[in-house]
Amino acid sequence: MKSKFEKLNQKEVNEYVQGMLGKVFPNDLQYSNEQKQEETQHTTENSQSQSKLRFRVLETHKYVFVRIEIQKREWLKQLKMYHTTNQLILEHIPKDSDQTLITLPTLVNKKGAKADYQDAILEIQLYKLIDRQLSEIHVDDH
Repeated sequence: MKSKFEKLNQKEVNEYVQGMLGKVFPNDLQYSNEQKQEETQHTTENSQSQSKLRFRVLETHKYVFVRIEIQKREWLKQLKMYHTTNQLILEHIPKDSDQTLITLPTLVNKKGAKADYQDAILEIQLYKLIDRQLSEIHVDDH
């Protein structure tokens, strides 16, 4: 059994699972072609150079995921990452002088972010800010 799993191609398994989920939940999990094209590939030019980073931003019920293509593993050593409630800031990749700002689709918590690197993809998981703490403002009518 273990040897069968080791021989499986991860991409093929992922495509199969997505296809099956699409058949079971056709309206809930499938996006329109426009949304797919919009989400799948974003390329940003850094403000100070012609270097480009490719990334995807995905939003779920609880999280915002940002997946960034990392062309060279050495980039991870020089990378500095920060985030505000609505932006992800990447510095020093691909070049030391570069800075990339990624606007997030919704507000996120300041704490609890995680990052994981695997198969040339850096995935950042941010918790969505659910409680927006709205305060009503009364207008005096003089």
